[in-house]
Amino acid sequence: MSDVARLAGVSHQTVSRVLNNHPSVRQETRERVLRAVHQLNYRPNALARGLATRRSRVIGVVSFDTILYGPAATLLGIERAARAAGYGINIVTLERLDRAGVSSAIDALAEQSVAGVVLIAPVVSAAMAVHGMPTGVPAVVVELGGDGELPSVSVDQVAGARLAVEHLLELGHETVWHIAGPRDWLEARDRIDGWRLALETAGRRVPPVITGDWSPRAGYEIGQSLVDRPEISAIFCANDHQALGLLRALHQRGVRVPDDVSVVGFDDIPEAAYFSPPLTTIRQDFDEVGRRCVAALLELLAADPSSGRTKPPPVQPTLVVRDSSGSRKS
Repeated sequence: MSDVARLAGVSHQTVSRVLNNHPSVRQETRERVLRAVHQLNYRPNALARGLATRRSRVIGVVSFDTILYGPAATLLGIERAARAAGYGINIVTLERLDRAGVSSAIDALAEQSVAGVVLIAPVVSAAMAVHGMPTGVPAVVVELGGDGELPSVSVDQVAGARLAVEHLLELGHETVWHIAGPRDWLEARDRIDGWRLALETAGRRVPPVITGDWSPRAGYEIGQSLVDRPEISAIFCANDHQALGLLRALHQRGVRVPDDVSVVGFDDIPEAAYFSPPLTTIRQDFDEVGRRCVAALLELLAADPSSGRTKPPPVQPTLVVRDSSGSRKS
């Protein structure tokens, strides 16, 4: 920064004001400083700025070791939003999201002087670990569920499940069966609630929940047990990977989709449009989740500690209609 100041013929403080977009700098001076920055290929040092301001330009993210699409896409959305806001991220991945692991991860990030922490907490154990736990650092939680003590950002899973079921009912199906996700996942529970609520609101019979995991194998194995039941004409899967396995099981047994059975998934993974047939599904906007997480965290950093916090509204999912859902054939 001193080199930039000498080349531009201004003070160190003026360079700092230009780099921080301070309004009290004349346009001619600003342009001279920016030319010097470009000529010297100057890059602000995030660590030095953190030492000067006592606040780093790094956001810590606590997640768990997974290749599942939802958590991975959430992490990518947070990284993109942080970068757009001028922050880097430091990720700590855990094998188990329990109280000891979460507490240790947040302590490790706090020792690195991160500006704040985002915790991706889609499972029940993580939610239990977060409730009532003092962090000592500003924190936002993804998919916490309920009224926690920390600000949380989530997709409205109940609304998404209702969109899926209402779509199938509007196509003339008498009821909709549901292949659910793991019982310890908050998203799976919310999707069950939305599925059941949509059926009850429409006055339709609520079939028993069929529980699986998030894998194509679960959809395939469950699908093999459902193909010989002619009363089933519509199935809502808790995620797209389940739906992929289900479609294969139906195809192998000669069940036509959507002529015989309609299928709807959840997530809108990049491959969903290329399933056979292309999958009707519920799209989650993970980039918007990331933006709201970073915005909520920056709001915490800028807020008066005595002021009340506002809970970000849930991100609304959308229905993407493709060829796997169709009108019920009599």
